Amino acid sequence: MRSLPVAQQLSLLPGDEQAVRNDTTSTFLDNMSLPIHRWFRYSAGFSALWVRELIEQEKAKGRSKIFDPFAGSGTVLLEGEVCNVQAMGTEAHPFVARMAQAKLYWRESPRSFRDYALSILSQARKHEGDASGYPVLIQKCFPAETLAHLDSLRSVWQAAADSSPPSELAWLALTSILRECSPVGTAQWQYVLPNKTKAKAADPFKAFEAKVYLMYSDMAMRQRETNGARAVLHCEDIRRRSSLPDAAADLVITSPPYANNYDYADATRLEMSFWGEVRTWGDLQSVVRKHLVRSCTQHVADAVGETHSILREPLLKPIQEEIVQVCSQLEAERESHGGKKPYHTMIAAYFSDMAAAWLELRRVTTSGGLVCFVVGDSAPYGIYVPVDRWLGELAVAAGFESYSFEKTRDRNVKWKNRKHRVLLHEGRLWIKA
Repeated sequence: MRSLPVAQQLSLLPGDEQAVRNDTTSTFLDNMSLPIHRWFRYSAGFSALWVRELIEQEKAKGRSKIFDPFAGSGTVLLEGEVCNVQAMGTEAHPFVARMAQAKLYWRESPRSFRDYALSILSQARKHEGDASGYPVLIQKCFPAETLAHLDSLRSVWQAAADSSPPSELAWLALTSILRECSPVGTAQWQYVLPNKTKAKAADPFKAFEAKVYLMYSDMAMRQRETNGARAVLHCEDIRRRSSLPDAAADLVITSPPYANNYDYADATRLEMSFWGEVRTWGDLQSVVRKHLVRSCTQHVADAVGETHSILREPLLKPIQEEIVQVCSQLEAERESHGGKKPYHTMIAAYFSDMAAAWLELRRVTTSGGLVCFVVGDSAPYGIYVPVDRWLGELAVAAGFESYSFEKTRDRNVKWKNRKHRVLLHEGRLWIKA
């Protein structure tokens, strides 16, 4: 293994442990104060300002074709536009891809969007909404009056919907206010907790109006500051051949799903339930999970019997001995836990999926290109999984030249209410093509 030059270790000096503890560039937190990014809080993301810094640094070296294979809510694509480079992305989660695409319509006429959305609001105020017929989750999350107002907005929007940019931006505005209008515990992570309450919930009409004006203002501001290349997003699965041609990118910046049992499908269940795309938790399997990297035990419920055949796949050969040992430990440990979660299957499937993703990434990355994965390690049932090292080995096996890892922060450092006490970390996996 050969490390990358020190100049590519962006934010930390060796031994700067305080910086490691405080580094937040791998989180979405700072983005909530940034135009466009703040339109919808999708917590599975990273710092837009760090992305911008990296793009500008690599642009100065001649790298100007940026690709994000796990585009999420569009952080890399939006920053690529700010930096006036060619930005491309794929996102397999259909609902999240739609949100990201809506954000990319920031270039459209702010006034046209504002007038379109305010017309919907005006009609909705006169429309009698219907709180019945919504899935159980929605009924639990909203009082009848609130849901009736939200239904008014939804019904009026649907009557006018035409897939145009103003229409999709209005869709995003309504989608983005759902959680703030609910009085129950609707955290930004996957869990919705109807038995917990918030001190204050927003009125749907007022929240929609405020969101429209925020988006209008952000669009006008960004258009005054930016007039660069347009980003392109494909709703595609990077584990399979994408629409990108060979050697399309010379800089890849992304944060893949973590192997930590977070259900990315469940993260937008509230919003998808409101729009009628799912009615029950079980619907997520066919509508969303089948498209995603298998990073959660819910994704592999039907594949437990296939674990050992997955581990024998040729793509896993570079890490086969180690992963078989770890999965065997997980399989044995599972029997002593009430939930009996199939972490052994999840880990096997996750690295099989990521090995396939590396092959496609190598096809679309130019020789001499650079890849940066923001990743974190994992320890299901307290059994350590060296995620960054295994991903690096799989990348080299897929045809990349070398890898190195830069830790940015420690994780799992507060033991209270934790399921294990294995110290974990997060950081940047640098891959040289």
